[in-house]
Amino acid sequence: MQNLTFRNAGEGDIPAIVALVTSAYRGDASRAGWTTEADFLDGERIDPDVLRQDIARPGSQVLLAEQGGQLLACCHVTVEDGAGYFGMFSVSPSRQGGGIGKAMMAEAERIVAGQWNLPSMRMTVIDIRDELIAFYERRGYRRTGVKKPFPYGDPRFGIPLRGDIRFEVLEKALSVPA
Repeated sequence: MQNLTFRNAGEGDIPAIVALVTSAYRGDASRAGWTTEADFLDGERIDPDVLRQDIARPGSQVLLAEQGGQLLACCHVTVEDGAGYFGMFSVSPSRQGGGIGKAMMAEAERIVAGQWNLPSMRMTVIDIRDELIAFYERRGYRRTGVKKPFPYGDPRFGIPLRGDIRFEVLEKALSVPA
């Protein structure tokens, strides 16, 4: 991706990150992209206080992708149970499909394998998101069969519009430098 730069988020980036993540997943704006969850989740997608903790916590990075100073994508990588964990992955809906997300994932995997020396990356995806799971499978992630419950009743994760939402754990082996 030409002229795409990566950097770690700071506390001053929180409002822009919340706006980006919301635009990618919730409300009418999210329908411009293919990652929308608007048909089965409403409310917040990211809690600013949780985001602040993710930025400050050791073994955790909120990674931003920018072009010409404009925030285009973000993700959260952290150490969890001996592996990297990849979450909060968001690309501006108007820029989806242009390679920005693939570049962001590659940078996150580089950090986890190259800097943290972890052998794998895991993520959780809502299991009814077949097209999203297929996207990750094309990038080397595999379905583990492990399902986790959605946090119904906790509005920090959204307001479910249906009762069958669960997470599935996906995992990818990474090449750790010798």
